[in-house]
Amino acid sequence: MTRHVVVVGAGPAGLAAADAALGAGARVTLVDEAEQPGGQYHRMLPEAYAAARPERLHHGWRAFDARRRRVLAHPRCVWWSETAVWALERPDPAEPGPPRVHVLRGPSDGGGRDRHVLHPDALVLAVGAHDRVLPFPGWELPGVFTAGAAQALAKGERVVVGDQVVVAGSGPFLLPVAASLIEAGSRVREVLEASTPATLARGWGRRPWELAAQAGKAAELAEYSALLARHRVPYRTGRTVIEARGDGCVEEVVTARLRADWSVVQGSERTVAVDAVCVSHGFSPQLELPLAAGCALRATPAGEFVEVDGDQRTTCPDVYAAGEITGIAGAPAARVEGALAGWLAAGGDRNTVAVRRLRSSRDQGRAFAARLARAHPIGAGWSGWLRPETVVCRCEETDYATVCRAATDESTSAPRAAKLATRAGLGPCQARMCGPTVAEIGARLRGPGVDSRDIAGLPAPGDDDHTIAGLPPASEHRRPIARPIRLGDLAATPETTATTPETTATSPSNSLTEESSS
Repeated sequence: MTRHVVVVGAGPAGLAAADAALGAGARVTLVDEAEQPGGQYHRMLPEAYAAARPERLHHGWRAFDARRRRVLAHPRCVWWSETAVWALERPDPAEPGPPRVHVLRGPSDGGGRDRHVLHPDALVLAVGAHDRVLPFPGWELPGVFTAGAAQALAKGERVVVGDQVVVAGSGPFLLPVAASLIEAGSRVREVLEASTPATLARGWGRRPWELAAQAGKAAELAEYSALLARHRVPYRTGRTVIEARGDGCVEEVVTARLRADWSVVQGSERTVAVDAVCVSHGFSPQLELPLAAGCALRATPAGEFVEVDGDQRTTCPDVYAAGEITGIAGAPAARVEGALAGWLAAGGDRNTVAVRRLRSSRDQGRAFAARLARAHPIGAGWSGWLRPETVVCRCEETDYATVCRAATDESTSAPRAAKLATRAGLGPCQARMCGPTVAEIGARLRGPGVDSRDIAGLPAPGDDDHTIAGLPPASEHRRPIARPIRLGDLAATPETTATTPETTATSPSNSLTEESSS
């Protein structure tokens, strides 16, 4: 019987998973909220633009384009664009298997979207991550962008966020963002990496021979460095934006030199005139769907990620995870994890030479992710940038002083009580942006000895006092409804689906494709 694999997310990991699952002989339903596959890394211009050079601002375009065409044209693949997974429904405990997948089809801001329910034999979650941005005075001003949003506009619309831009934060992602802005027409005044030279040296310099497996990234780094040099863009380490100022929009930013813990070196402040600033302090994995499926998480110094075994299987039967929800290591590592997850979810032979190579590449990717986390940690001193009136939750305009009062008041320090008392996390983003920040501030104010999982709303091992009877543990990632859904759509009878691609036009391949293992 041909297995039906549903892949959620069509970025590098999801597209590789779909390709590999098709290669193993499965029927595949590929679901993504965007109009076209590619994710953030290969965000494509709208077809209406009829771009003469769609490959501009992209790395690895040729391999991506070949895979995209191969997957979408495959007779056993159903491609559902503009489709949001708004809930996963776990099966009856007596019938173990993957959850049912509830989706909405249609433009995200449109009404009358179609509801469908998918019943997969296996589910691959490759939903990616979003920017993590630390608050600072003035970050709510128009003209302050997440680095990911700025790159999306540059790649997906050829729109620049400003003419004079500073890019700041931490991590290698700052470089492609700056490159995209330059190529799209902005003048990048400077790129500011918050990690100090000593921290970078400790993170990247340790056991340098292990970086030999990442030769492609070295070439990419050299390309970005050359571009910045040609455009005379300074790249400064141990410095960041600590304030944005302006009358109604950003007009200048204050930057400052940082110590290793990201506390400000007094007297090092200077102002830079800009009309936009792009910031990123790493990434937060999108964990709503893994938690809804019942997947366990693992805690790391870089945050929580989905727990997977050597075959990318989660702790939920027939649910696989790949890409940034298992660790932040870049697009090549995500593609490898996706290929492995898709192939095995489809029932492919787990003992082939290609699978062994994929496992080896996956392990190298995990080692790179650990190195990345060591080189670009978030310093504990960042909260020193804040003032009492600094907005922490932009949706509800909750300021730093309010969060501090709630965290230090015994009656409101518990996660659910703090949310109700401060309204932080109750706005449209539902704590996707402010959740990690509020949890970290609370943990720090409550002092050492407090389990960080308690602050995040997760029960400590063996501790049942953190849960409310009948309710799952609170968590900054737990959202029973993963995407907004109109009451009318919710009341409509769903179509119980529905995906019936051809199953006889092609035969399964007995090996992974070359692109799958790249």
